[in-house]
Amino acid sequence: MVNDSSDEGAERGTPSPRTEDTPRKGTRRKDARRNKETLLDAAAQLFVTSGVDAPVRDIAARAGVGLGTIYRHFPTRADLIIAVYRHQVESLAEAGPRLLAAAGSPHAALARWTDLFVDFLVTKHGLAAVLQSDNTGFETLHSYFLDRLLPVCTELLDAAAAAGEIRPGLTAYQLMRGVGNLCVGAESDTRYDARRLVALLVVGLRGDVMPQA
Repeated sequence: MVNDSSDEGAERGTPSPRTEDTPRKGTRRKDARRNKETLLDAAAQLFVTSGVDAPVRDIAARAGVGLGTIYRHFPTRADLIIAVYRHQVESLAEAGPRLLAAAGSPHAALARWTDLFVDFLVTKHGLAAVLQSDNTGFETLHSYFLDRLLPVCTELLDAAAAAGEIRPGLTAYQLMRGVGNLCVGAESDTRYDARRLVALLVVGLRGDVMPQA
């Protein structure tokens, strides 16, 4: 009788307990990923304005989660900072092709991407101090940063050069290093506007305003 009842239930389309659990587990995983991304976005925004020493309770409030949620994902501040760093690198890598497709011109896409890059670099301040006891960890992150972002920046520069909007020859490493140097003062001087200076640099990439070699 038990087998007959099971067969009858299957014919009627009654889901088995395993079938019912699977969608719920998938939904929970998606919710957990979404909550983690929201938390990382909130932490990154607060790091820009308050530095990497921003109170965890402020990050939790901005993300709309409890302190326990943050500590469950990131037991230490270093864990959180590293996760924010990697999250922002991935966001930058994904933003390049998206901006090229949506912006009015490759140069406009490059300008918007460098804005995002400045935000990332400002957030990155303080990372070295947090990781000073683990040089290997820092070197790994730096390699990851270069591997993910140099190709994206190269694509933006090549597109702008192919469109005749900038002079060719500038490498992604040169541009990113230059932007990084312009962002150095942002950590210690609130009057220093790194984004404005970087915007002037990007405008200067246009062939009609660059000095002849």
